[in-house]
Amino acid sequence: MTTTIVTTAKLSPRERQVLQGIAAGDSLPFIAQRLEVEYNTVASYAKRAKFKLRCVKDVGAAVAVGYATGAISPPPLLEAGALLVPREQRVLLPLVARGMRATQMASELKWPIKVVRATERALFVALDARSRPHLVTRAWERRMLTAEQVVSWLR
Repeated sequence: MTTTIVTTAKLSPRERQVLQGIAAGDSLPFIAQRLEVEYNTVASYAKRAKFKLRCVKDVGAAVAVGYATGAISPPPLLEAGALLVPREQRVLLPLVARGMRATQMASELKWPIKVVRATERALFVALDARSRPHLVTRAWERRMLTAEQVVSWLR
């Protein structure tokens, strides 16, 4: 058995602020306005944060890796309560967190693309998410996505 140690990326305070804003479901223009900087500056911070988090290309995956490695503060955990998310939707969560697109998920799961897209839309509704990074945050809050899962695909 091999043990892989996942180190925390050293994000600058602004990179951390931008990634936390993205994780909260905020758009880059909104984050730029809140931080009182140009849109291109915010986009640059997001791009550098993704690079530092193991060259992740998808911002949703960057949020997942950021939470798992402690590069950004994870959201407070919520009680699962009466939230019912069918198994078919839960199956998509790790794939979304890895940054896979619908075509890649369809190939991986051997599902028709229409089913993947419909299931992903239903997952957004079930978790009340505004974007893929926000979906990762919502899943993290409800313990549907864990650091162990994320670290396992970083190896």
